[in-house]
Amino acid sequence: MKPRNIKPETTDEQQVYHVPVLLHETTTALSIKPDGVYVDCTFGGGGHSREILQHLGSEGKLYVFDQDEDAERNLPDDKRVIFIRQNFRHLQKFLRVNKCLAVDGILADLGVSSHQFDEAERGFSIRFDAALDMRMDNRQLLTAADVLNTYDELRLQKIFEKYGEVTNAKTLSRTIVEARKHSRFKTINAFKQAIHPVVKGNPNKYLAQVFQALRIEVNDEMGALREMLEQSALVLKPGGRIAVITFHSLEDRMVKQFFRYGTHEEPQADEIYGKRPASVLKAVVKKPIEAGVEELKRNSRSRSAKLRVAEKVDLKND
Repeated sequence: MKPRNIKPETTDEQQVYHVPVLLHETTTALSIKPDGVYVDCTFGGGGHSREILQHLGSEGKLYVFDQDEDAERNLPDDKRVIFIRQNFRHLQKFLRVNKCLAVDGILADLGVSSHQFDEAERGFSIRFDAALDMRMDNRQLLTAADVLNTYDELRLQKIFEKYGEVTNAKTLSRTIVEARKHSRFKTINAFKQAIHPVVKGNPNKYLAQVFQALRIEVNDEMGALREMLEQSALVLKPGGRIAVITFHSLEDRMVKQFFRYGTHEEPQADEIYGKRPASVLKAVVKKPIEAGVEELKRNSRSRSAKLRVAEKVDLKND
């Protein structure tokens, strides 16, 4: 059955907002049914959603989540789309609010949108001077400035080690704590200036790692991913698929682990038979799908993208 909808137009503004990675690979992996119900957990510029709509018929439905209010401007004029301005960690709750109990497929692109990096006042990029914000949802209270000004040295060190893989995280954290005794951190340039003496190697790469760690902490990205994965196993129909695009090793390891075991911790084997409990999810591909040569030429962001796909197993009939 061919899609019965007319292709939604993509405006120049939407293309600038965010260029979707692994677009065709993702929609192919979801094995979209024309009358199915799907979720785009990270709507952003709407690129993946528009591609999903191409494969949906008039009876299909697409729920799109995004906590960033700017994303709502990219919504297509399409009755099949339901926008939910929430973090995807609330996936199950807000599907139920919309009277949706089960879905055929879930997509999550965990990359930060180009729009967020390019909007100076959001505070995500080292390229601009702005307030140390980094909130994806401006309704939340915690900002990057709060993290830098209030977290103790050990807590800062753990954040930079775990989320940014900063090699001199201990020295960096000590420098931050000493600097804030004289003046609270408010702006990106002031922060960069304060830590300049301890920057190692390529300054841009180092600062990118530091900013990544702060962004992940401010938005509790790993906690949100953990909760979304747990709920995805509950809301997917048997045979339904989840596709997740990650951009750094922490995310990829968490997704790989969950797809393999259906839990975030490796389950213990049975003492008598040596078997582990069966996972409700089964990986569709053993290795993650990565961008091809042509996409790498068009979009440098795709270089670090990894797509993993899993299908929900009906354990009752397996």
